[in-house]
Amino acid sequence: MHLSYRTISRISCVLLASSFPFLTLAAPQAEAVALSDAGQKFEARYANALKSLRADVEKALPKFDARIMTDFKRAREAAKAAEKTALEAQQALGLLATAQALIGHAKGKWIGGAEKSIAAAEAALKKASTDAEREAANKEIAKWQANKEEGLKALKERQENYDKLKKDEKSLIHNNDAAREALAIAKAAEATASKKLLDTAGKIIASDTLDAKLMTCIMLVDATPASLAAFAEKSPEQAAMIDKLFADAPTMKQMLEAGGAKFGKYTSALEIHAAIQKISTKPSDPVLQRLALATSLEHAKQIEQTNAVDQTGAAATVDPVKRYAHYEKAYLAGELDAAFPSLNTWQMRMVVGCDAPDEILTWGRQMLRTYRPDHIYNLDYGWRYASTVRTEVPYGSQNVQYDLPTLHKYQNIPKNGGVCGRRAFFGRFILQAFGIPTWGVTQHKHAALSHWTPKGWVVNFGAGFDHSWWDKDEVPRSGSDFLQETQARAHGGEYLKVQRAQWISRILGETQYNHRKSIEGGFWSQLAQYQAQSLASSAVDLGPLGKELAEANEAKGQQKIDNAKVAAADRKIVIAADGTITIPAVAHSNPAGSFTAMKSFTARMQLHITGGYKAEYFVDVPQAGKYTLSARMATLQDGQKLWIAANNPQQPIAFPVPYTVGLWQASKPIELMLAKGKNTLHIVLEKESRGVSVKEFQLKPAR
Repeated sequence: MHLSYRTISRISCVLLASSFPFLTLAAPQAEAVALSDAGQKFEARYANALKSLRADVEKALPKFDARIMTDFKRAREAAKAAEKTALEAQQALGLLATAQALIGHAKGKWIGGAEKSIAAAEAALKKASTDAEREAANKEIAKWQANKEEGLKALKERQENYDKLKKDEKSLIHNNDAAREALAIAKAAEATASKKLLDTAGKIIASDTLDAKLMTCIMLVDATPASLAAFAEKSPEQAAMIDKLFADAPTMKQMLEAGGAKFGKYTSALEIHAAIQKISTKPSDPVLQRLALATSLEHAKQIEQTNAVDQTGAAATVDPVKRYAHYEKAYLAGELDAAFPSLNTWQMRMVVGCDAPDEILTWGRQMLRTYRPDHIYNLDYGWRYASTVRTEVPYGSQNVQYDLPTLHKYQNIPKNGGVCGRRAFFGRFILQAFGIPTWGVTQHKHAALSHWTPKGWVVNFGAGFDHSWWDKDEVPRSGSDFLQETQARAHGGEYLKVQRAQWISRILGETQYNHRKSIEGGFWSQLAQYQAQSLASSAVDLGPLGKELAEANEAKGQQKIDNAKVAAADRKIVIAADGTITIPAVAHSNPAGSFTAMKSFTARMQLHITGGYKAEYFVDVPQAGKYTLSARMATLQDGQKLWIAANNPQQPIAFPVPYTVGLWQASKPIELMLAKGKNTLHIVLEKESRGVSVKEFQLKPAR
């Protein structure tokens, strides 16, 4: 016995209604558009074409064996029951881990934090010289002592709860292991049952024979006849653009393979693409062709642009043509990551969608090339560029109040730090600036980021994809579903099987599968999901990176210091004819503290130092007398304090460190008295200071 699509659809609806009674089959909602008489004729024409194509598609669908459908239904129900049991067992075991974590929180952040605050208040009391200061200190002591008592009380309660749960630990572990094993068996049976369905569906989804009708039909569904008519009625040229698209199967395929136009706005995508072709310097370059299409599809719905507070006249949205031109120029200049040319159109969409103005993207690349080129040279793609957050964006919101209205938020974030959201936003920005695709990540009371690597996608500064979601797009989406798509798409043309099943589902008006919302979707939507699972099943999950840094700074002792080899030529001190002495920053001796020597993009070497750095520079001076000392420096934060002494380390002079927004700048000079012959410059960066990159020091005879 074989079942037609209509019969299968009714069975699928009954199955869905029993599992999700709040779901119904959803039809695409057309936009309300006021049309002229000519526009109404266009709408009728497109609507009739859609009706005819939909009928052709439904007629071409394969018939499914009733026994296979029954077996699949049973396997699916068993898998759902196993999923429920496994989740309950995992949650029960998780209570024990949560109880243990709460004990650690009480001992560390709560009681430990209170004790630190008490100690600070007691120190302030000792230093107090007025009654007001003593009263304020005593109030702080009393407040934190009360807070400590509350923490001790909470610790006792939490310990008792943990001890109670601990008694059942063996049983909880056994139940969890058994449930996971049962789930694996049930999921394997479900996969076997779904494969039989996919074998039948393969007559359609593994073949391109129906592609022309499927692609035209799905574009009509997504764009809607009314919206297409509103575009076509404006001019014969615009009507011809739509006709040309529907007659161009290769272009439709490229668009749909890349995910289609944002919010179904294909007419906007066509206009953007046409404008890009007019300004592109190399429109036939395959990489730039993908970039042009990616920009057109991603910007079909305008992207809101973030601007500096003081830039009240700046554009409110990103100009898609200028965005393309920005990345074209950067690509041709060799400023983007070496892997950028290998990205497909779908991946490039997650590069060009950045909310920063183009000039800030340029600044981001210039800043990192200047300030921390080692993050660009990093061979580990999991941390390339993203490690800037680890070293330059401190966790904490106490300094956000000092953001400057003249700076863009992506310049203020490394200046003043932030909690998870700001750190994630900056990480996404700096990755996109260099042409690396990113996807937003929301987690429970937390924000992280995910990005592409040659080996797959990874999450930085948070838990894995299974703990992630993103609701700020067309459709709310879980991290697990996104990761699965990236893994399935890695199979190239095979992913079209997934897309064809998705197109059929949307053409037929089915409810769409949504893991984030626990929606199973209609029959063909489910088949698409099973096909994606099958393709992704061989992929290796790379796991999250920097989870421990989600809400904390990295300890200096744990930061990997990879000093580049410094050659003798890099350390050479040069004396010019006018007496100017140029001292490479890497020519230091007896260095201590945190420092990294690295290759500069401009030439030679540079030195990056952080608070606590100490070193000496030995300089032979041809003539005794006064010299001015300046340095070529780059900083991302203000308030750095450097001290320099000539020969006598007990008499240091404050050296002004400029705030340069990450770009090279000469410091203001200071005067030093130097003896003829060998001199020693003693340099110290105060412990509370953050990063300073130094290219060179210059000594000039004072005039």
